[in-house]
Amino acid sequence: MARTREVYFYDYAADFGLSGLAGTLCARSTLRLDEPVVLDVAESEAEDDDHRLGADARLLLESPLPDDVLHTVWLAAVRRCFDPAEEGTDTRTWLERVADLCPPRAPERDPYEATSLDEARPVVPEEELRTAVAAEIESAAAGLGLRVAVPGVVPALLRVVREADADLGFRLFLRALKAYSVPVGADTYERLLALGDGLAYPRVVVHDELTVRWRPLDPGRRDFARGRFGLPILAAALRGTEWTYGGTPREHIQRVADDGPGHAPGAYAAVLLDDAWRLLDSAVPSRAVGLLWRTATGRLNVLDEDEFDADGRVWLEQVSQVCHAHLAEVDPAYAPFLSPARTDLTEAVLREVREAVHADAEPVRGVARVLEDVVTAVDPDLGFRLLLHILTTYGVPVGEARRGRYRALAAQLGFSEDHLDDRLPEDRRGVS
Repeated sequence: MARTREVYFYDYAADFGLSGLAGTLCARSTLRLDEPVVLDVAESEAEDDDHRLGADARLLLESPLPDDVLHTVWLAAVRRCFDPAEEGTDTRTWLERVADLCPPRAPERDPYEATSLDEARPVVPEEELRTAVAAEIESAAAGLGLRVAVPGVVPALLRVVREADADLGFRLFLRALKAYSVPVGADTYERLLALGDGLAYPRVVVHDELTVRWRPLDPGRRDFARGRFGLPILAAALRGTEWTYGGTPREHIQRVADDGPGHAPGAYAAVLLDDAWRLLDSAVPSRAVGLLWRTATGRLNVLDEDEFDADGRVWLEQVSQVCHAHLAEVDPAYAPFLSPARTDLTEAVLREVREAVHADAEPVRGVARVLEDVVTAVDPDLGFRLLLHILTTYGVPVGEARRGRYRALAAQLGFSEDHLDDRLPEDRRGVS
């Protein structure tokens, strides 16, 4: 029978279970850590609704793993900051004491909650998971052997994965990588993140504290997992007058430029700066740039006391300054440059922009000619992204035929599937 897995992101906002306890202890390693203190921390986490802690401990206790394997894995996970052997006890006995502090099972959920979780519950066969996690451990073996000051950590982790539980083994592997700052490449990071997503982890379980060797910043990057990026997402953040509740315009620029956890430092700032530069250095008149921006933000009829974006180019200079400052902070070696314009797609994007002339929304018709200029004189990629954003802003229905063309263009430009998502309103009449 297939194993029933938990929807961890529903119950936890950070690492959890035995790996979560190990992370907490690592963070306290400058303080005194003896067995009574550690058991107090474990009891506190169990009382704070970490139902997985007891389950993890019992998984190891019920496994055939010898004490030396459990001891090795534990020392690697906590960076040797607490060693049961130094307290005169073996690792199994210590795990039994942890398990005794934890409820034997999670509390019952109400039927509605349980049904909702069943729809999101991951289905990952254990053997498939064992194979995937073991492959990542073996791939990281050289780094683990070089940096982790615990002999035999790689074979010990593999035995946990193969003889106890692959989910727990994966989390303890991640914790060892973090405890000893073992660097992983960007490709490895993406695989680890995908494994975590497949197990319904909160994303911080993988990326928080992980040392990643990021790829060089690329202003032409388009495969952002959270969909939109650059000027369109800034326009969404500053839409109408709603933005005033979230801070100043400069603070909103900073939020869009910030990369957020799990992304290469500077990645979002680099593409936002790329967009701003293209418009700043283009032959598109300043009045047209201002019209484009205020249309994209739904601010055509909004009168602000400071009119922060009344002059499109002055506003883009502010955007540029914030991005430059952010990039200088997170990646001082990065020298900003423009990515090549996608001129091969000019005609294809231009055809879609010209369809906007027929939109029912007057603001969309009013900015269509400016969008054409962006496509032909600036960059079809930027023109296409602004078109999608403006259609969404004004709720312009998009028929399935046109939506299909948009998907094809998005794929050619390298956008993630999330970029179109379900944001564009459907034209249920099927008009293309």
